Amino acid sequence: MPAGSEGEDGPAGEQPGPGGPKLCGYLQKLSGKGPLRGFRTRWFVFDPRRCYLYYFKGPQEPLPLGHIDIASASFSYHQPEAGAAAPGDEPPAFEVHGPGGAVAVLKAATRQDMTYWLQELQQKRWEYCNNLDAAKRDSRTSPTPSDFSKGLVAKDNPDLSILSQNASAERARNILAVETSPTDLVGEQAASQPAPVQASAINFSLKQWSTELKNSMSSLRKGNNENRKSIFYTTEEWELLDPTPKDLEDSMALEEKRKHLAEGSKGLTSSAFPFDFGRIPHKARRPLLKDMMGSSKNRTGSDSSPTEWCSGNGNKLVSELQLKYQSQQEELEKLKKDLLSQKELVRLLQQTVRSSQYDKYFASRLCEGVPKDKLELLHQKDDQILGLNNQLEKLNLEKDSLQQEVKNLKCKVGELNEQLGMLMETIQAKDEVIMKLSRQLSECEDSSSSPSGAVNSPTATSANKDLQELDRLKDNLQGYKTQNKFLNKEILELSALRRSAEAREREWQAKYTSLEAKLCQIESKYLILLQEMKTPVCSEEQSPAREVITQLLEDALKAETSEQPEQAFFKPHLVSEYDIYGFQTVPEDDEEEKLVAKSRALDLRSLSLSENREISAGVKWENYLASTMNREMMRSVELKNLIRSGIPHEHRSKIWKWCVNLHVKKFKDSTVPGYFQTLLQNALEKQNPASKQIELDLLRTLPNNKHYSSPTSEGIQKLRNVLLAFSWRNPDIGYCQGLNRLVAIALLYLEQEDAFWCLVTIVEVFMPRDYYTKTLLGSQVDQRVFKDLMSEKLPRLHAHFEQYKVDYTLITFNWFLVVFVDSVVSDILFKIWDSFLYEGPKVIFRFALALFKYQEEEILKLQDSMSIFKYLRYFTRNILDARKLTAIAFGDLNPFPLRQIRNRRTYHLEKVRLELTELEAIREDFLRERETCVEKRDLISDDEEDS
Repeated sequence: MPAGSEGEDGPAGEQPGPGGPKLCGYLQKLSGKGPLRGFRTRWFVFDPRRCYLYYFKGPQEPLPLGHIDIASASFSYHQPEAGAAAPGDEPPAFEVHGPGGAVAVLKAATRQDMTYWLQELQQKRWEYCNNLDAAKRDSRTSPTPSDFSKGLVAKDNPDLSILSQNASAERARNILAVETSPTDLVGEQAASQPAPVQASAINFSLKQWSTELKNSMSSLRKGNNENRKSIFYTTEEWELLDPTPKDLEDSMALEEKRKHLAEGSKGLTSSAFPFDFGRIPHKARRPLLKDMMGSSKNRTGSDSSPTEWCSGNGNKLVSELQLKYQSQQEELEKLKKDLLSQKELVRLLQQTVRSSQYDKYFASRLCEGVPKDKLELLHQKDDQILGLNNQLEKLNLEKDSLQQEVKNLKCKVGELNEQLGMLMETIQAKDEVIMKLSRQLSECEDSSSSPSGAVNSPTATSANKDLQELDRLKDNLQGYKTQNKFLNKEILELSALRRSAEAREREWQAKYTSLEAKLCQIESKYLILLQEMKTPVCSEEQSPAREVITQLLEDALKAETSEQPEQAFFKPHLVSEYDIYGFQTVPEDDEEEKLVAKSRALDLRSLSLSENREISAGVKWENYLASTMNREMMRSVELKNLIRSGIPHEHRSKIWKWCVNLHVKKFKDSTVPGYFQTLLQNALEKQNPASKQIELDLLRTLPNNKHYSSPTSEGIQKLRNVLLAFSWRNPDIGYCQGLNRLVAIALLYLEQEDAFWCLVTIVEVFMPRDYYTKTLLGSQVDQRVFKDLMSEKLPRLHAHFEQYKVDYTLITFNWFLVVFVDSVVSDILFKIWDSFLYEGPKVIFRFALALFKYQEEEILKLQDSMSIFKYLRYFTRNILDARKLTAIAFGDLNPFPLRQIRNRRTYHLEKVRLELTELEAIREDFLRERETCVEKRDLISDDEEDS
C-alpha cells in the first residue's frame, strides 16, 4: 500500500453538513460485453435522498446512464499480489457488491482517491441506514435540509429526526477508520476539469475509434507548418518537387557507396560503434522511390539488408527503372529549356509588335498635323517606359536568384543540423562505451586485487536481491494491514446495519399489527353501515347508522395527540397540520370542508407514495448546477425542460432569483444602489393613497398560510414593505387587489428586494399595460384571447359552455390576475410559478387550458348551467396529479406560438377600447340628461355613491 494511503485530515466519518460539498467526481467503470468490455471514464454523483450513486457520461449530461444502490451494498478491494507492478502503475480498483449479486467494478485515478471514495460511501451508507425512517418521510412534510437561506419557507424547514446510534459501534468505526482527503478529481470543482484518461489495453470501442479517426483527419486538415514539412513537400507553398538529373546521379553514386560499405561491414557487426561515419548528408530533397522502398524494407525486416533486397532480378529491375526514369527526366529537362526559349521568343515578338504599333501611331499622328515636339516627347516617354520595364525584369530575375540562394542556404542549414545531430549521437555512443569499459575495468581490478572477489560478487548480488525482496514484502504487508483494517470496519458496519435493520423490521411488524387491528375495526363499522343502508332492520329513530357515521367521522378527524406515549410510534403520521409552504392542510372551522381537505391531503400523500421515479429530479438538478459552477447560467432547452418538470424545494430560491434578474436586468442596471431601500423609506415617510388599502388587505392576503396568518407574522411586515415600495415606484397603479397575493407567493422563496423585483417583472415585463390598473383593461383582453384559444384547443368544451350560456371567464379572470393563487393545490401552484417566472405569461394560458382539458369529460357530463358553474368554482382543487397536468400543458396543447397570443391581444385591445369609449359616451350623455331633467337629478351612479 502506498504511503499516501492514510491521510491525517481529521477523524473518519466527519462529514460536511447539509451545506457541505457534494460527493461527486470522476471514476472509471467496467462496462460492456465480450471484446468491447473495458473501463470507461464516467462522472459519478451521490444522491443522499435515495442513497444512490448515479453515473453520467460527463458533468454536463442531464440524464444518468444508471445508478448503484449504496444502501444495500458492501465494498471491497484487492491488494496487488507479490511480484505485481509497482503501486501507481495500475489505477486502483474497488468493487461495490449490490443486492442480487450485482457487482460494479470502479477504478480511481490514485489510491488516495480510492480510499476517499470508500470511506465516504461507507459513511453515507451508515448515515442513510441510521436515518432510514426520517429519509423515507415524504418531502412534503419533511424536506431535505438545504444550504439556502432565502424566503420565509427556507427558514421553516424541519430537521430530520436522527435515530439513536450505537455508541460502541461508533467508537470502533472511528478507531478502524482509514483517513484520507480528496484530490482535485473529487468534488464539484472536478466538473470544470477534463476527464482523466487512463491507458488500458481493453479500453476501446468502435465509437472511440471513430473519434480518433475524426481527430486525426481534423489535425491533417489544419495544414500547419509541421505537417507541411513532410517527406513529400519541401516548401510552405506545398510545391511538389521532382529531383533533377544531378540529384539522380548523386543519389545513384551514394547508393553504390552504401552497397560497398554494407558489404565491407558484414564482419564488423560486433563493433562497439555501429555508425556510418563516412555518410555525408545529402541535400534536402524528396526521397526516390528506391530509397523509400529500401527504407521500408529495412524497417519491416530486421534480418534483411539493402544488398539482399537489391540482389538478383530485383537489382536488374531497379536498374532498368532507374535508366528509364533518368531518360524521362532528361527529356523533361530538354522540354523545359525549349519552353523557356519559346517564352523568351514570344516576349521579344511582343516587344517588336508593341514598338511597331507605336511607330504606326506616331506616323498617323504626324499625318494628322500633331506638333513634332509633342511626338518627340512621347518617344522619350516611351523609351523611358521600355527602360523601366527592362529594369523591372532585371530586378525580378535578381529577386528569383536571391530566393534561390535563400533556399540553398536553408538546405545547408538543414544539412549542418543533421550533421550536428549525428555528431551528438556519436558522442553519446562513445560516452556509453567509455562508461561500459570503465565498469569492466573496475570489475577486472577488483577481481585481480582479491582472489575471493569472484565469490563475493554473487553473494553481494544475492544480498541486494534479498533486500529488495524484503522492502517489497514490507510494502505488501503495510498494504494488507490497511486492507484488513478496512475490511474489519466493513464487517463491523454491515453487522451493525443488519442489527439495526432487524430492530427496524420488528418495529414495523408491531406497527403493521397495530394498523391491521385498526383497519379491522374500521372495516367492521363500514360493514355494519353498509348492511344497515342496504336492508334497514330498525326504524329511523333507532337506526345504528347515524351512530356509526358519527363515530367514523370522529375517528377520521381526531387530532393527533401525545396522550398515549406508548402508541406514539405506531401512530401513522400521514397528514401534518401545514405543508412545507406553510399552507394549512386541514381547515379548523367548517367540519364538512375539513373532511374534504383531509381527504384531499390523503390523496396527495397516496399519489406521492405511488409515484416510482427511477431517476431522481434532484440528481438532475444537482448535476446541472454542478456543471454551471464556473460559468453563469444561461437560457437553454435543457434548463427549460428541467424547470418545466419542477424545481426542487432546495433549489427554488436560487432559480427564482436568477429568473427575476434575467427579466429585470435592464431596469436594475439603470437604477442606483439601494434603490429599493430608498423607495421604501419614501413610502414610509410620505403616505400615499395606496397605503390605506394595503393595510386593509394585508391580513386578507393568505389567511390559510402561517407566515401571513397574524399581524405579528414575519411575512406581514415584508409584504407591507414590498407593496409600499412598489406603489411609490408606480404611482399610476399604486395598489390593485391581486398584487398582495403575487408578492406573498414570491416572499416564500425570495427576500424583500428580490420579491419587489419579482413584482416588477410580472407587472411591467410579463403583463400588458393596464393589467392592474383601475379599469383592468389588460385582464379583460386576456379573457377574450383565452376564449379564442378555448374554441380552438377545446372545441367540444367551448360549445358545451356556449350551449348552456356559462361564462367561464368569471372563474378564469382570477386565475390570470393572481397566477392561480388559491385556485389550485400548493404543489401544482409552485410548479406553475416555476415555469411562469422563466417563460412568461404564455404559461398561464397553457395551464388554464390544461385544467379544463384535465376534467373535460367530467364537465361534459353536467347538463345544466347551475351545476356547471358550481362545479367550475371548485374543480381545480380536486386536481392533484401535477405530472399529468404538466404533460397536458406542455405536450398535448402544442403548438402554442406566442406570436398568435400577441396578435390576438392587439386585436381585442382595440375592440375593448372602443367599447369603453362607447360606455364613457353613454355615461356623459346620462350625466347631461340628469342635469337638464329635474326628475333624474336624484339618480346617482355607483362610483358617486362610493365617493
